[in-house]
This record gives sequence, C-alpha cells and structure tokens, in this order.
Amino acid sequence: MRVLRIGVIGCGVIGTHHAKVLAAHPGFAFAAALDVDAARAEELAAAHPGAVAAGELSEVAETLDAVAVCTPSGLHVELATEAVGRGLHTLVEKPLDVDLDRSTRFADLAREAAGQGVRTAVVSQHRFDPASQAVHRAITQGRFGRLTSAIASISWWRSQEYYDSGDWRGTLALDGGGALMNQGVHTLDLLRWFLGAPIRVQAQSALLAHHDIEVEDTLGAVVTFASGAIATLTATTAAYPGLSARLAVHGDRGSAVLHDDRLESFHAADGPAGDQSGLEVEAAQTTAGPRPPDAFAAGHHRQYDDFHDAITQGRDPLVTVDEALASLEFVHAIYRSAATGTTVVLDRPVVTLPAEPEAVRPAG
Repeated sequence: MRVLRIGVIGCGVIGTHHAKVLAAHPGFAFAAALDVDAARAEELAAAHPGAVAAGELSEVAETLDAVAVCTPSGLHVELATEAVGRGLHTLVEKPLDVDLDRSTRFADLAREAAGQGVRTAVVSQHRFDPASQAVHRAITQGRFGRLTSAIASISWWRSQEYYDSGDWRGTLALDGGGALMNQGVHTLDLLRWFLGAPIRVQAQSALLAHHDIEVEDTLGAVVTFASGAIATLTATTAAYPGLSARLAVHGDRGSAVLHDDRLESFHAADGPAGDQSGLEVEAAQTTAGPRPPDAFAAGHHRQYDDFHDAITQGRDPLVTVDEALASLEFVHAIYRSAATGTTVVLDRPVVTLPAEPEAVRPAG
C-alpha cells in the first residue's frame, strides 16, 4: 500500500481525533500538526513521533501529499482552497463550511483540481457505517419499493460549558448554526443520501436551554423530497443527559431503522422478516452487544480508506465536495425557513415563498 504523508490543520478536539486515526492507518503517515496556536501544534506533534509542528501550511506543504482540515467550520473553505491550490489532496471535516457562496466557489475549484488529479473529499463518516451502507444498498436495489417517509431525530445534550469552551462555538461566523449545522448534519446528510433531493422545507428553531450563543439548540422541520417522500427532522442539543441519533426510512415494500449508527431493524418484502444477507448481516452484527469504545474512530478510519483509494486509484471519493455542498444547501434552506416562517423551495439558488427578508439567520 502506498503511504501518503498527511498533515492535520487545526489541532483541537477533532484534529487530535484525526491524528489518532491517521497514526493507526496503514495508508497514511501523520507528518505535520498545523495550528495558529504554536503550543497546541507542538503538543499534538510531540504525541506522534515523526510529526512536525507548524503554524502555516507554507512551512510544510512541500513535504506532504495531503491534508485534513479540522479547524472551526467557518475557516474550512479558506484553508482547503490554499491546500488544493498547492496541489495537496484535501479532506475537509464536516460541514464543508458555513457560507454557501464561498462553498459554491470552492466546489468549482475542487472540480477543476480533480481534472488535474487532486482529490478533495468532505467528512461524512456515517455513510461508511455498515448499517448505512446496508440501507443505502437496499434502497438503490429497490428492495424497499417506493420510499414514502422518514423520521430523523438527533436528541443530544451539550452543556453551557461546551459552548463556553471556545470563542468560536455557538457563533454564526465560525459555527454557522447549532444543533443542525454542527451536531445534526450527519443525520441530515444520511437522510438526503437515502431519500434523494429535498425540494421543500418548513422549519422552526429556538434557543431554549443555553445562553450567550447566536445559534439554535432545538430545531424541527418537515421536508418533501423530489420523489414525493415526506420526512420529519428534529435536532437538539437540549435533551439531557443526551440520548440518541435515530433514522427510520419507510417504503411500500420495506423499512429500516438506524439507531446510533447501528441497524436496529430491517425488513424487505422480498424476504421474510429478519431474513438478512450480505451487507445486512454485517450491519446487524454491529448492533449486537455494547457499543465498542472505538466506534467513533472506526467511521473516520473507513472514510480514510475511501480517501486513500480515491487518491491512489484516481477516482472520486464517495463524499465529494458537490455532495457536501448539496447537504449544506439543505441545511441553509432549513435555517432560512425557520428564520422567515416561510416554506423554502430548494432549486439552486435557494428561494423562499414568499420573498425573503434581507437578513436571514437561525432563530434564537
């Protein structure tokens, strides 16, 4: 296996997690920790022999094959643009960014760079969970028949101390949103991956259990998809002590339920209830027993498998920038509906019914 030298930009919680995953991945050598906070970069580099600390990408770019952008969300595109411009394969943590216009421009750049062999991907590690793969495969094979509805819920808890732990948390400029943009975006991405293009949303949001932040901690939406399927989506960081993420998908020939990334139930009319084969068996096995302590790392490891293969095989990754952009447009449409009290139709660019006000931000 070709070993790629990779640097992590942003040495906070998620950057440290990426470094741990990369250090255990046979296809990557964690080579550089980059952060504007020199002490933080040095601390992460010191924890991984062979890695160096740097404050700017220009200091180490020539020694790297790839980078992972793990900074606050509002800085993602800026740093990814520099990396791609230097010819580095780039993995961007979710979401793609908080700003739709600059994300759209970056998508154009990523497409152009792909033509020159530079691969860019965006983290959506739950697309790689065996359970998610099993459900997506069943849908694409038509085993659930016509999809009719879905129920997505993210019932998590984040303390006030969580939001107070960083100046960027809970801000529109760098966090871009709250329970949906930061925590619920993974489930939203799966919802779109399973059901296809959303075309209409109606939403409400509120700030109910936290203070001194600019974003929502609770949100609900009703979504209509191009297929005609209807879904409800709720996301909250105000569900003490923190419960689960759950996604149920229903069709006229079958249904499935994902519960905390595991396949809780699966039924297709082409076989008896509980009759599972192939990916369904593997996915069901992940549900047996207690949740393993390394489950969070496993998802990122699988995504790095795909990123490595995309680079070395010269193909697109599963989660391209265009895919991530579509999910970001979905998020923005929901926020716009919640802020304006209108139904929002997704039809690039996002429009509202009736006309939108000049300033739009998440309610709360």
